[in-house]
Amino acid sequence: MAARPRGWAGVDCRGCPPGLTRSEDGGDYGKDTISDVTQPGPVLILVGPPGSGKSTVGHLAAQRLGVAFRDFDDDMELAHGLSPGELVVELGRERFQELECELLAHVLLEHSGVLALGGGTPTAAHVPQLLEPFHVVFLEVDLENLLKREGLVPLHPWLLPNPRAHLRHLLQQRRPIYTAVAKAIVPTSGRNPEEIVEDVLDTVHGTVGDTVPGTVDR
Repeated sequence: MAARPRGWAGVDCRGCPPGLTRSEDGGDYGKDTISDVTQPGPVLILVGPPGSGKSTVGHLAAQRLGVAFRDFDDDMELAHGLSPGELVVELGRERFQELECELLAHVLLEHSGVLALGGGTPTAAHVPQLLEPFHVVFLEVDLENLLKREGLVPLHPWLLPNPRAHLRHLLQQRRPIYTAVAKAIVPTSGRNPEEIVEDVLDTVHGTVGDTVPGTVDR
């Protein structure tokens, strides 16, 4: 895995919280640019569609690495008092994704463990640029296995009345984005969490290769 750069430059989150930005001479750029961030940030970030196992695998990976785990959906609910799904309904997707970008900037500054992002977080404007310095792993899952995940629809009622059609469209739309932000892709279909976390940790330790079937190192 390549060494992470020490900061971001020129990322406009439209409302990123004050105090995150400094110009080269030490002055504030204001709230609209993220630059010169010097915190190390998360050792591992997991992305993928709802039900791909980001939280389960993230918890296991954090335990193995001896670091803390954070679920970004929980961070959004804690910060704004509503679940991500409720926030989308209340505020509209455009404003919701601005809030995601703002909060993610904070989390990347203060969290040095494992971070699981919301399924749609990487699709927010400027979030791919925020993620670029970090080790991001895409947990890939096919449609049939996704539909078998217990509790998926109750947790994501927006999938109704046709979960198959909604999920098919979601996977087609988001997969190129997940792939673009990821340093590695780990398949999860038909596999247990312990198998998946082994492959994820191999990417963190830089040992991905022909010995890890189906894993793509980018």
